[in-house]
Amino acid sequence: MMTSVSHSLRRFTTASPSPLNHELVERLRRLVISGDLRRAFSLFYSAPRELQSHQAYGALFQACAEQRNLRHGITLHHHMLSYPSSYSQDLFLANHLITMYTKCGKISYARQVFDEMPERNVVSWTSLITGYAKAGNEQDGFSLFSAMLAHCFPNEFALSSVLTSCRYEAGKQVHGLALKLGLHCSIYVANALISMYGRCRDAVEAWTVFEAMESKNLVTWNSMIAAFQCCNLGKQAFGVFMRMHSDGVGFDRATLLNICSSLYKSSDLVPNEVSKCCLQLHCLSVKSGFVTQTEVATALVKVYSEILGEFTECYKLFMEMSHCRDIVAWTGIITAFAVYDPEMAIHLFGQLRQEKLSPDWYTFSSVLKACAGLVTARQALTIHAQVIKGGFGADTVLNNSLIHAYAKCGSLDLCKRVFDDMDSRDVVSWNSMLKAYSLHGQVDSILPVFQQMDIKPDSATFIALLSACSHAGRVEEGLKIFTFMFEKPETLPQLNHYACVIDMLGRAERFTEAEEVIKQMPMVPDAVVWSALLGSCRKHGNTRLGKLAADKLKELEPTNSLGYIQMSNIYSAEGSFNEASKSRKEMETWRVRKEPGLSWTEMGNKVHEFASGGRRRADREAIYKELERLIGRLKEMGYVPEMRSALQDIEEEEQKEEHLLHHSEKLALAFAVMEGKRRSHDGGVPVNVIQIMKNIRICIDCHNFMKLASKLLGKEILVRDSNRFHHFRDSSCSCNDYW
Repeated sequence: MMTSVSHSLRRFTTASPSPLNHELVERLRRLVISGDLRRAFSLFYSAPRELQSHQAYGALFQACAEQRNLRHGITLHHHMLSYPSSYSQDLFLANHLITMYTKCGKISYARQVFDEMPERNVVSWTSLITGYAKAGNEQDGFSLFSAMLAHCFPNEFALSSVLTSCRYEAGKQVHGLALKLGLHCSIYVANALISMYGRCRDAVEAWTVFEAMESKNLVTWNSMIAAFQCCNLGKQAFGVFMRMHSDGVGFDRATLLNICSSLYKSSDLVPNEVSKCCLQLHCLSVKSGFVTQTEVATALVKVYSEILGEFTECYKLFMEMSHCRDIVAWTGIITAFAVYDPEMAIHLFGQLRQEKLSPDWYTFSSVLKACAGLVTARQALTIHAQVIKGGFGADTVLNNSLIHAYAKCGSLDLCKRVFDDMDSRDVVSWNSMLKAYSLHGQVDSILPVFQQMDIKPDSATFIALLSACSHAGRVEEGLKIFTFMFEKPETLPQLNHYACVIDMLGRAERFTEAEEVIKQMPMVPDAVVWSALLGSCRKHGNTRLGKLAADKLKELEPTNSLGYIQMSNIYSAEGSFNEASKSRKEMETWRVRKEPGLSWTEMGNKVHEFASGGRRRADREAIYKELERLIGRLKEMGYVPEMRSALQDIEEEEQKEEHLLHHSEKLALAFAVMEGKRRSHDGGVPVNVIQIMKNIRICIDCHNFMKLASKLLGKEILVRDSNRFHHFRDSSCSCNDYW
């Protein structure tokens, strides 16, 4: 199709266009403007050959370019080539062809037309350079621009086009050429320079160009805001926006989207400043009416939820979008709630389906993240079915998310099934399976899977392996893996790996080795490292090292309650109640709040939440009675409350025991037993596995309680705490009391 273009581009007759020629061109243009390209081509092909002038061809090639209609464009090109005797090479039509092919994404066709042109002008060069820039082909675009300089001077459009894709050093050279040619004053060139410097993370140069401009348009201001956004300078970006607003310069959708991105990626704004900026931005969006545009409202939702954590305002804004909610907006709100409130995210996904919208890849990715935060795998199974129905069943990333969700929901068998059925696996697939085994304490399964990996392991792979060894007490195997990491530069241990090793050694009461590892770390230990050491000191009563770890942790994270509470517990365990009291009072001084212990269980397709002491529950008395019956029977089996797990500022032993017996996971279990009896009485299917999720680490007393309860009830009790899963069966736990 593209061969011998140079022999086929013929010049039309030099005679002045006839009235009929002019009339045909005007009729074609009217049809094109009305959007009726099909009728325009029908009219052209039915016209006599002598009326098919180069103006008519040009009008149709331009229409194909603007409407990105490659099929009509190629057909018209074929038609033009079918009458070689009627034409000589025509520069005007060749330029139109280059533009048409580049806009339709066929840069190779455009290059062939360009290479076979016997004559070129600045438009020819600029059109192809623009095509390379839009295709993101920096190297060929810059090479063509360099070649152009030997034939003609570039104009402002050629300079601005090449700047849209070139890198920093090349961009600096183009800037120098623009200064030499006096084209740096062109608003198109200056705007492109600002964008180039912003993209290359040079905010200073971008600002210099911006300030030197005598006149600015909306694109100029948007480019400067985008430049600061690329450099994570949200404060400067918002400052430009406010200056723009005070100077009476209008703004558009691109302005608001750039500002939202600036707030989202900002490294120089504190939360209070972000909140203030977001509120101002929201008000301006409402006043200007841009808030009704889906992209703007979705961007605001993202800032409210992910940066400010203001989910109520975020949901309110989403509900106000009822007239313009598309799949992007729905995915945005589901993503916002996926971690904060997984149940709400699932509810929103259901509403999306009711509105007859089809979830896309991003929607499924977000809702599967929400599934990972639920108690059981029921919702994950439902979403899994929809993933398959939606045609994404073979997608590697979504399958990885399914493995993660099933693992977090306690179904290791479903994890294995998804993993085994995958046609292709990446390193995340293997890591997800390794993490699943680690989460469930199956170290004997994790090491064979690691040996089967046919992909190079990464940092996350070794975190999964070291965590599994730590939780299972397999110290020697863990140390071998840690030593192996030093053999290659790409697998050298990072902070998280050191934290795993400190945790592993500390759990095994090998504190001398743990201290030595910390001393030899090539980087400064972070809060995770000191938290791991502190937890082990709490377990084994190492006051000296515990105080060191707690002090370091408080330096790094003064508002983290862990350092204060763990030291209070360590002091209390050794009988130093005055020191324990000081640690608690220190929390009050710094206004540090302890995260309340919460547990969840699912019964009758509904998730029930429990707080320590039964707060928030209208059926608290009924749960207490069921729990008392359960405790009485367990005491007959030898259950003795572990008083060390009670709050140390409670003086009376009876009060300590009462506090222990009302921990949230015990209340969740009592409720599940009570509901199970009711369902059995009503003829329902008996529950064989009771699943409970807890937001903090399970205490020793509750662990002992669950072991005996599993034997008494004849059921498996599955507890997921903040660290791992505990599978309680027949008075034993999968962790072998090592957690």
